[in-house]
Amino acid sequence: MSGLSITERDVASFAVKLEEDEKSASTIANYIRDAGRFAVWVNGRPLTKQLVIEWKAAQSCCGLAPATVNCRIAAVNGLLAHIGREELRIKPLHVQRRVFCDERQELTAEDYRRLVTAARTAGRERIALIIETICATGIRVSELRSITVECARRGETHIALKGKVRSILLPGKLSAKLRKYAARTGVSSGEIFRTSSGRPVSRKQVWSEMKSLCGLARVSPEKVFPHNLRHLFARSFYKESRDVVKLADVLGHSSLETTRIYLVSTCAEHRAVLEKMRLTI
Repeated sequence: MSGLSITERDVASFAVKLEEDEKSASTIANYIRDAGRFAVWVNGRPLTKQLVIEWKAAQSCCGLAPATVNCRIAAVNGLLAHIGREELRIKPLHVQRRVFCDERQELTAEDYRRLVTAARTAGRERIALIIETICATGIRVSELRSITVECARRGETHIALKGKVRSILLPGKLSAKLRKYAARTGVSSGEIFRTSSGRPVSRKQVWSEMKSLCGLARVSPEKVFPHNLRHLFARSFYKESRDVVKLADVLGHSSLETTRIYLVSTCAEHRAVLEKMRLTI
């Protein structure tokens, strides 16, 4: 790696480095995609701080959300550090924390129930139970492989990610459903959620199957994706416990700031607080 410009070999070796650092599969995929886009944009030109700043400006001017731009900046900064050009790293956009979220994209408990009901009405028990499992435990969709017959029997699973291991308890009712489903589908050990060929269900399959339920469930597609189930779990858990530190542990977050993002109230909830203050004369 000469560090004079960006090559395909740089991006490929960056992918290897991310794997060695035990980054998650989704993080690696996103970083390599964004690093590859950067390499295409550079197009063999010599790397300078001004060039990287111009790339940043180009990202900010093409209608992308600030959070998306910052994800791309993180990937490029990682790539630059990898090729020994740390001095070219750039600062992320400053994004003020939102006080309330967009209700059009926030999955409610009622939306969740409609999705599960729609799946079962259509005879699609696997996706119904996957939705319940993610929402009732707060796990990531990529962590579904940790839901095994063995963990359903003991009511607990252990998830290893980024050098950390966290324990996740399964509600009794969910454990019973998982055991029954495994028995009905002939799975006696190992991962419960599998395809007809016996392979683990992929993130893409879960995403696609959830989207296909929107019409029957009468839920906006904007709200329906696996990570929103994790957000619903977080808000529900905090409402019951009021313990953000414990919630961070359950979700596997290293930073409380990340956990707080999950707890942003809806616009309606924020408005209700303002009305209760009765400060309008």
